[in-house]
Amino acid sequence: MIPFLILLVLEGIPLLHLEFAIGQRLRSGSVGVWTAINPYLTGVVSFLVGMYYNTIIAWVMWYFFNSFQSPLPWSQCPVNANLTALVSECARSSPVDYFWYRDTLNTSASIGDSGGLQWWMVLCLLCAWLVLYVCCLRGIETTGKWTIIHYKVVLPSLSSQAVYITSTLPYVVLTIFLIRGLTLKGSLDGIKFLFTPDLNELMNPSTWLDAGAQVFYSFSLAFGGLISFSSYNSVHNNCEQDAVIISIINGFTSVYAATVIYSIIGFRATERFDDCLGGNILALLNAFSLPEGNITEGNYAESLQNLNGTFPEIVRGLNLKTCDLQTFLSQGVEGTGLAFIVFTEAITKMPVSPLWSILFFIMLFCLGLSTMFGSIEGVVVPLQDLNIFPKRWPKEAITGIVCLVSFIVALIFAQSSGNYWLALFDSFAGSIPLLVIAFCEMVAVVYIYGIDRFNKDIEFMIGHKPNIFWQVTWRFISPLIVLVIFIFYFITKVSSNVTYIAWNPSSYPAWIYAIIFILAGIPSLLVPGMAIFKLIQTCCCNKNVYRAEVDTVSAKVQMEIS
Repeated sequence: MIPFLILLVLEGIPLLHLEFAIGQRLRSGSVGVWTAINPYLTGVVSFLVGMYYNTIIAWVMWYFFNSFQSPLPWSQCPVNANLTALVSECARSSPVDYFWYRDTLNTSASIGDSGGLQWWMVLCLLCAWLVLYVCCLRGIETTGKWTIIHYKVVLPSLSSQAVYITSTLPYVVLTIFLIRGLTLKGSLDGIKFLFTPDLNELMNPSTWLDAGAQVFYSFSLAFGGLISFSSYNSVHNNCEQDAVIISIINGFTSVYAATVIYSIIGFRATERFDDCLGGNILALLNAFSLPEGNITEGNYAESLQNLNGTFPEIVRGLNLKTCDLQTFLSQGVEGTGLAFIVFTEAITKMPVSPLWSILFFIMLFCLGLSTMFGSIEGVVVPLQDLNIFPKRWPKEAITGIVCLVSFIVALIFAQSSGNYWLALFDSFAGSIPLLVIAFCEMVAVVYIYGIDRFNKDIEFMIGHKPNIFWQVTWRFISPLIVLVIFIFYFITKVSSNVTYIAWNPSSYPAWIYAIIFILAGIPSLLVPGMAIFKLIQTCCCNKNVYRAEVDTVSAKVQMEIS
């Protein structure tokens, strides 16, 4: 939580204001530095992230469809084919784990074992892309009316009823889960763990990279979508005020959501701790023929110490598990498992669980869909501006092509090994390239275009120059933070083997490193490489890099509707 809040203030807010201001001035072509660094290359990252992000929405739809039954299919283990006992794989783990890894993903043993396409995932993936395309058909309304939805991105105004529902539903559902979470044993331990600093984690570069990626995702920074959306604002819109308001709402919501999440994680960790301790107590009682109740949770440590001192060989032969609540809390569940394992388990312990399951996955669907709008816009607008398709082609056709191509490529996530591929994309396509793009944005505006010129642009738009906070963060703090995180993360990854979590955690096969380079290396090199090429080309041809004419489709549209 601490790294997230620090980066939120020193990285997220300044970059959000920067992108809002860039988009707002880009509409008239005055921030000509973008012709030098070619920000449309951010569409590459938006395309890669959008492919796997919409797969998560497909998973949400699968769980949503399965929520219309009682009891919920992940609330109990299925019986075997002979109807004589529970499926052994489920009995060894848990119903929620079994439904996620076997019934949903049908996970293979490794990333090299594709396992073939899973038809139910293909259908859900198709539905996810169709829904996204239908929602995008309306496109950006040219009425000049704007609404902030989901505290994340600026989207075109929809009907007021839809806005109220989609804006408030996440808070209602989160509040319900918080109330329920606080009634569960161990919830306060989880919340305490969330807000207790861990010096070892604070010294880990991966922690800061993950926190930075979370900040970027929560704001949709460096994807290109925010710049596109803000270009539709009035040139005199107070983008500074927008950035501050959205940042406050985003920060509050992130802390609130984290509190809800860790109340559930605390409960789950406590259950695992109790099961672990209960198993050890039962083993000791049986081994020493002790009466039931002789060893309890309260006197377990003392009893174990006494027995170990008297009968060390017997105790050693029991192979007792190490039961530590802090360890279980720190393990938690990472990534997609947070929603599909931790929360689904909490839902099964709520009354009328199918109802809460339906509401929970509707909430996730709304949040995911709002984020995908920005990703799609970050791909489609550059394709239009760069004239990749004939100018006579409508935006609806280009959006359809992008969605179709994305669906076809995303079929890799519908295989049994799809979860491994999604984790690979998430680790490399959705982290390092975003840092590089953000760094290039700040360097381009501050040191190439010129901070003084940019300050005058902002003064023209909102009536006053940026204050000292914006000046210091844009000039020094924000670029330095991104650079330091990138360097330390790069050193850490180079000096160690890259592993992934399979049934048995193992290193990636050698051929995966080529994929990693395509996902992280190429997008990261394209933006600065194109910037250097454009600057050299400009110097050699003696052209003015800061030309002010309107030369993009999106900018021309904005000039027409102003």
